[in-house]
Amino acid sequence: MRIWSLHPSYLDWMGLGAQWREALLAQKVTEGKTKGWRNHPQLDRFKYHPKPMEAVGFYLKGIHVESVKRSYKYNYSKIIYLDSGVDPINISLGQLQYEFDLLQERLKKRTPEKYEENTRIKKLRAHPLFNIIPGLPEKWEKSYWVKKEGF
Repeated sequence: MRIWSLHPSYLDWMGLGAQWREALLAQKVTEGKTKGWRNHPQLDRFKYHPKPMEAVGFYLKGIHVESVKRSYKYNYSKIIYLDSGVDPINISLGQLQYEFDLLQERLKKRTPEKYEENTRIKKLRAHPLFNIIPGLPEKWEKSYWVKKEGF
């Protein structure tokens, strides 16, 4: 499972579709309607939010907004809780950079055009649910200790 903190505009069509499905799964997990994935560290962001279901809904809404810009037809009615007044979740700049680098590695092979488009980005943006703060990548990132330099 990968719940990107990055702005959805950085994702290619496959990544955006996968993100929609992952976020719908996150909604089910947060709602308590699954047996698996309940202890996935990326879902802690929602689990510890004061309004977990609303936070997931806001996250899904951000993906949906990007899908509409691209003329995709994601089913908006699948979002259970919509709340435009959700408190943002802090995300470190190091985490955002880690995710961007990971995404770029994938895009370089999968969708070179999107990779090239992303190389022109001057300042990273997060998904609207997230507030960027200084800091390192999350410790649960598997290759964090390998890529430590630069953060």
